[in-house]
Amino acid sequence: MPKKSKKPKIFFGWWTVFAGGLLALWGHGFHAYGISALFKPIATELGFNRTLTSVAASIGRLEGGFEGPLAGWITDKFGPKWIVFIGAAVIGVSLVLMSVIQSLWHFYIVWGLLLGTGVNIALAIPLDTAISNWFVKKRGTALSIKWLFSGLSGVLVMPLIAWLITTIGWRKACLTGGIVMLIVGLPLVLLCFRSRRPEYYGMLPDGGTAEGEDLDEEAMIKRGIEYAAETSEIEFTIRQAIVTLPFWLLIAVHAVHGLVAPAINIHCIPFLTDRGIDQTVAAGMMAVMIAASIPGRLFGGYIADRLSTKRLPWSMAFAYFCQSIGIHVFLMFNSVISIYAWFILYGIGMGMALPINTAIRARFFGRKALGTVIGTSMMLITPVGVVAPIYAGWMYDTTGSYQTAFIVFTVLLYISAALLLFLHPPKPPEEITDIRKIT
Repeated sequence: MPKKSKKPKIFFGWWTVFAGGLLALWGHGFHAYGISALFKPIATELGFNRTLTSVAASIGRLEGGFEGPLAGWITDKFGPKWIVFIGAAVIGVSLVLMSVIQSLWHFYIVWGLLLGTGVNIALAIPLDTAISNWFVKKRGTALSIKWLFSGLSGVLVMPLIAWLITTIGWRKACLTGGIVMLIVGLPLVLLCFRSRRPEYYGMLPDGGTAEGEDLDEEAMIKRGIEYAAETSEIEFTIRQAIVTLPFWLLIAVHAVHGLVAPAINIHCIPFLTDRGIDQTVAAGMMAVMIAASIPGRLFGGYIADRLSTKRLPWSMAFAYFCQSIGIHVFLMFNSVISIYAWFILYGIGMGMALPINTAIRARFFGRKALGTVIGTSMMLITPVGVVAPIYAGWMYDTTGSYQTAFIVFTVLLYISAALLLFLHPPKPPEEITDIRKIT
């Protein structure tokens, strides 16, 4: 029998969204955005060039690609709670260890391997799967709230890191980040995450309940499937998903987002300070880009809940066009004003794409193998995310400019946006299997 209880005033799934958002706020504040502020201080003190410094961030993405299918399968099989807990603990310990590194290989192991692992298993596939399992009709909104917190990490946490670096140094800044994750993040996971779908706890996704009916577990699961089918969501196994053309087209276009975003996040502040802009001011300028993404994140989630499955790819195409136009404006005018135009347009498009990327996969392939679908996709997307920051650093080291790298990124974004206009939902599989069958 599913576990029954009086319907809470606040649907438990929203607590998962809130806790996941706070984890993303702090974790991405250091890993995704803080690295741009930490980049030069670490490189200067330890004597690295930009290519070598970029490798550390790419290591995390590389091993994240290998971890992706396994993390996704474990999440689908056993639930996300404990894997998120372990990941948050690894993030905290890694940031504490960053305060004592002394060499390049220390940097690669701690930031690249350990911190990358923690972020990959706490803030990526398991977290998005946890939220997607508890929401169907409100999934876009729920994901956009999590991404809103993640965006605030660039607006609030990244400038805080830049300030901490100037006042207490980059080592103590990392130490502070690790301690906060351990004493705040871990209790949040224990209190606000569950290991299974809401149907196992007597609820439907989005907060619905089976009031007035004494449904056993099997019947409740069936009700959940029927509820999801109202949005044309059909449950695929991973084997059924990977033989569809939309699965591979989504990988192709998402790979471009996975290429451009890390390269810009890592090299943004170095690019600005190269133009004579103060480190703190540069962090503030980057925060403008992240701030511009916040309405985009909310709007992306809003339209993901309201567009039909067939039209949902069009919204992602619009998001990619915004990103490409933003960089194009800078390439045309190459001025401080055009940098702000770039950051605002790019930020809006980036923000829209984030919740839609997960929502569209859940809408196309359902919930039961979603973690495995996302993990498999990430494994295939990872190579470009690894190469891009290194490529951008190498272009600077060899030419003294990021110009060529930015041109390549712009062209690829235009191409991926065009491809999305031809993306359609997959045909339903010939056999709809039990939700416990994920492969």
